[in-house]
Amino acid sequence: MTWRPDATEQLTEILRERILVLDGAMGTMIQRHQLTEEDYRGERFAAWPSDLRGNNDLLSITAPEVIREIHAEYLEAGADLIETNTFNAQRISMADYGMEDLTVELNEASARLAREAADAAEAKDPSRPRFVLGALGPTNRTASISPDVNDPGARNTSFDELAGAYLEQARALVDGGVDVLLIETIFDTLNAKAAIFACETLFEETGRRWPIILSGTITDASGRTLSGQTTEAFWYSVRHARPLAIGLNCALGADEMRPYVQELSRLADTFVSLYPNAGLPNAFGEYDETPQEMAKVVSAYAQEGLVNIVGGCCGTGPDHIREFSAAVAGVTPRERAQVPPALRLSGLEPLVITEDSLFVNVGERTNITGSARFRKLIQNEDYPTALAVARQQVENGAQVIDVNMDEGMIDGVAAMDRFLKLVATEPDICKVPVMVDSSKWEVIEAGLKCIQGKSIVNSISMKEGVEPFVEHARLCRKHGAAIVVMAFDEDGQADTLERRKEICERAYRILVDEVGYPPHDIIFDPNIFAVATGIEEHATYGTDFIEGTRWIKENLPGALVSGGVSNVSFSFRGNNPVREAIHAVFLYHAIRAGMDMGIVNAGALVVYDEVDERLRERIEDVILNRRPDATERLLEIAGDYAADGGAREVAAEEWRDLPVGERITHSLVKGIDDHVESDTEELRAQIEARGGKPIEVIEGPLMDGMNVVGDLFGAGKMFLPQVVKSARVMKKAVAYLIPFIEAEKVASGDMSSNAKGKVVMATVKGDVHDIGKNIVGVVLQCNNYDVVDLGVMVPTATILDRAEEENADVIGLSGLITPSLDEMVGVATEMQRRGMDVPLLLGGATTSKAHTAVKVDQRYDGPVVWVKDASRSVPVVASLLSPAGRQALVEQTAGEYASLRERHAAKTGDRPALTIEQARANRTPIEDWPAVEPAMLRDGGEQVTVLRDYPLAELREFIDWQPFFNAWEMKGSYPDILHNPTTGEAARKLFEDGQRMLDRAIEEGWLTANGVIGLFPANTVGDDIEIYTGPDRAQVRETLRMLRQQGKHRDGVPNRSLADFVAPKESGVADHVGAFAVTAGLGIRERIEAFKAEHDDYSAILLESLADRLAEAFAERLHQRVRTEFWGHAPQEELGNDDLIKERYEGIRPAPGYPACPDHTEKLTLWRLLDVEQNTGIELTEGMAMWPGASVSGWYFSHPSSQYFVVGRVGKDQVEDYARRKGWSLEEAERWLSPNLGYVPEA
Repeated sequence: MTWRPDATEQLTEILRERILVLDGAMGTMIQRHQLTEEDYRGERFAAWPSDLRGNNDLLSITAPEVIREIHAEYLEAGADLIETNTFNAQRISMADYGMEDLTVELNEASARLAREAADAAEAKDPSRPRFVLGALGPTNRTASISPDVNDPGARNTSFDELAGAYLEQARALVDGGVDVLLIETIFDTLNAKAAIFACETLFEETGRRWPIILSGTITDASGRTLSGQTTEAFWYSVRHARPLAIGLNCALGADEMRPYVQELSRLADTFVSLYPNAGLPNAFGEYDETPQEMAKVVSAYAQEGLVNIVGGCCGTGPDHIREFSAAVAGVTPRERAQVPPALRLSGLEPLVITEDSLFVNVGERTNITGSARFRKLIQNEDYPTALAVARQQVENGAQVIDVNMDEGMIDGVAAMDRFLKLVATEPDICKVPVMVDSSKWEVIEAGLKCIQGKSIVNSISMKEGVEPFVEHARLCRKHGAAIVVMAFDEDGQADTLERRKEICERAYRILVDEVGYPPHDIIFDPNIFAVATGIEEHATYGTDFIEGTRWIKENLPGALVSGGVSNVSFSFRGNNPVREAIHAVFLYHAIRAGMDMGIVNAGALVVYDEVDERLRERIEDVILNRRPDATERLLEIAGDYAADGGAREVAAEEWRDLPVGERITHSLVKGIDDHVESDTEELRAQIEARGGKPIEVIEGPLMDGMNVVGDLFGAGKMFLPQVVKSARVMKKAVAYLIPFIEAEKVASGDMSSNAKGKVVMATVKGDVHDIGKNIVGVVLQCNNYDVVDLGVMVPTATILDRAEEENADVIGLSGLITPSLDEMVGVATEMQRRGMDVPLLLGGATTSKAHTAVKVDQRYDGPVVWVKDASRSVPVVASLLSPAGRQALVEQTAGEYASLRERHAAKTGDRPALTIEQARANRTPIEDWPAVEPAMLRDGGEQVTVLRDYPLAELREFIDWQPFFNAWEMKGSYPDILHNPTTGEAARKLFEDGQRMLDRAIEEGWLTANGVIGLFPANTVGDDIEIYTGPDRAQVRETLRMLRQQGKHRDGVPNRSLADFVAPKESGVADHVGAFAVTAGLGIRERIEAFKAEHDDYSAILLESLADRLAEAFAERLHQRVRTEFWGHAPQEELGNDDLIKERYEGIRPAPGYPACPDHTEKLTLWRLLDVEQNTGIELTEGMAMWPGASVSGWYFSHPSSQYFVVGRVGKDQVEDYARRKGWSLEEAERWLSPNLGYVPEA
């Protein structure tokens, strides 16, 4: 086999000289080709049993000309590096298509295509070398997160399966001619470690190396990977691969990546790469950042010396790469960081141990050999309690936890595997590194295969000889672990100072000189033995360890020292106070000699200076071997310090036994409302007894607790569901105190408020959605702001009159539907007319910073601030109410808005568009109309079917839980979010609360679900759809007015309208359309008012979010029944809920007011057709919002080619035509279509 020569030196030299350019997205370019199922299949796979559209990697075989053309476009645009089309081309992902056995062929073919393209480009310009990167994607499985809601320890893949798949792929890529192996889009570091392990195996097999580039993915603004690691922790976990470059790609836009790229640039002693998405996805999953916009950001990174390689990910194409290439040309590349050597470990968070570090506590209570309690828990398979032991060690100060499963009656491999997989789902435990401790190599290896961070292996030694020692060391290196090396060789343990020196030096030379182990990843354990045994030979054990430590630090550069501290006091087992005193004295002297870390009970460490002076002196006599009778003298007094002899597990006192003020604070932080009224009364009575005021309960423990909540929320360590629960406790306590406070105020004449400020909030007129607003209100109240919530559908005059009455400091507006945007403009205009200067906050799903800048900000001279989510509301309000903060925020916002207005103006004029006639000429080309007469219309059946009181238990099975977590602003994909190390605990509690409330809602009949569907004869006339009164189609009953895309598309891409998916009238085909409206919110108002009366915002918001999910589930279930039963155009369909959520069915159900038909007023037609209000109880507001808010309505289209799309910007010619068709004035059409206008209307 002829491989490409090792390009490491060549690339290193080039990267020192200039910034290299990587290509852009492969998937984006493939999508632009609009390939069909047949294109993906080709002749070879024409009869393949499963769908293949979407298997982009397969195109390297079935449509190589497409892939070759994409490579050529990127190379022509200026790419120095191109990726192979192999992101999913390993057997794990290929299993989705039954194509596992094509893995080698796919990768070799993809590598050859890229190689040919790169060589052709280099032949045209030999002065510019081109390189091929073999892409190894993350797979569609994760080794660190459970797919099973009920079993956090479950995994849908294993380290061995991943490593095997990656080895096969990497081998095929190098055989096909790649220069570099690129492990990219790393969202789970354990997957990446399996890929690194595979690459290292390949290098061993071939006797040579290829350069490796690693690229991680920070999933959101939390700054962590999906599996929970910070940027720094991620780098330390994969640093052992010795990559040519480390970088970030995907998930975020270039601007959002800045803090994480800066972090990598500061930390990485190698080159840094960056290939971001074209901004964040918009509401329709598309990427909007233009090549020029992205290039401006990329150029800044280059000018600041942060990067060595730049490229593009999702949404980028050759135009982006061309701009990037120009932006970085001639810019001096980043110099690799000079990082001082240190032991750099990681869990979810980094742990760096340098010469200046304090002693590192390694928690021992998860070690079976050191804790009888933990041993029993593992023997009984009581893993939840075992996890509590680990958590307690971390809470008590352990910076590393030692996990050992060596016990004759336990399957150590299985126990280590199970426990560490469970640890990986507990962020408060796995934030620290793990020390995998065993005398059995197979147990150590099982542990290493479960840990995404950089761990420590405890231990390896030369006990069995040098050969197995070297073999184990090399495997530890492949896993990226630091190692504890026992002072043990073929002749036994080192029990003298000289033997310690001899064995440690020999091991160090083998590891550093032969294996290539980094010295700072070597930790020696020079053997801590029991002192005060009465045996004369043991008298020097303390000093031998201490002096051995000193010698190692002076003679073995970089190496660290550790040991099992409890061994030293073994002679006094049963007398814990004396044992702990011995540990304190021993550590005092060992640390001074250079001991870096030790395995200890982190909760039972005693401070040296706090040991009784008489006891300390006699222990020092033993440890330092200062007198021959040291043991006898210690034994003389040891009994005076004995406790009950039982093992002491340090644990926090039960919180109900705490003083009442601390109990209240604890209740708030934990969201426990069981005892809040009784505790509040107890404290109020105590305060009253000493002459204090009831307000002191709020100002003291309640605000202490809320300050903790605010700090945790702001730091991303607490999530919205927990905050809202805390608010429930706060409200109940305050509600209890209000009568006492009011009475005291009347008595004293002091009617002042202690709130930080007053915020008046409302959902604007015509809109009924208020979940987000309610959450923001709760968060503000948690931070001691007085919130006046005016509710939903509030007219402008009511909002502003009330704000003036309340002397509001801030006004907050919320809205979900697009007409609400105009209402917000109206509020701002009226505030200006009234001469107000109160800050105006805008939020809600339909709002954006761009809309605020372009449409609202210029209507009002006071501060106008768009608030992205609840977590931003507190800092924004705090800034606005501080004179200095307000000025800074206003100036910052003004700059951002001005930039956005400039970009909007440029986009409005620059985007190429067609006339409406040209767009209609490029309609969706459909020739085949397989019209199916709806089953419910056969034999003269009714056009409308009403379904009242639909079973909620049935709808429950169709819930899509992802938007449920989105509503609570919890980041992550369901079900992975339930086991995400960062959010898992909060997500699980929220999910469990939701399930319990669903149980009650169904059992007690809280909500009623009503629905109505209609199926009607219909045909298209131009861009209208005529609906007929009967099968003879003689009379038009209603007309649906549709809009058409007017953006200029590349050849072969139509300008779509929903009217395209119904047979034209002139075709003679008897086609049909459907309509539906459903709700699951009837009865919700009374229940929410009851919750709020009980000061239980959490339950109120929870019920609203569940009702929304049930309504969407109703729409999903009803559409399924329409396809298979009422209409019957897909009678053989058998899809599970995941397939339904992913819309893997035939037909669509677009809703008026959404991207494919953005005019909300088309709901009026739907309401008339179905008599919606009479049949379901759903009302339409004047803003075209549905009430109850937990309602869904839309149209049914059955044609197999029908699809969702975005109408986007429309020209004035289409708006004029639309106004004529609707019977409107141009101004009315422009008002309802405002978000879609591709021009600026005349004033």
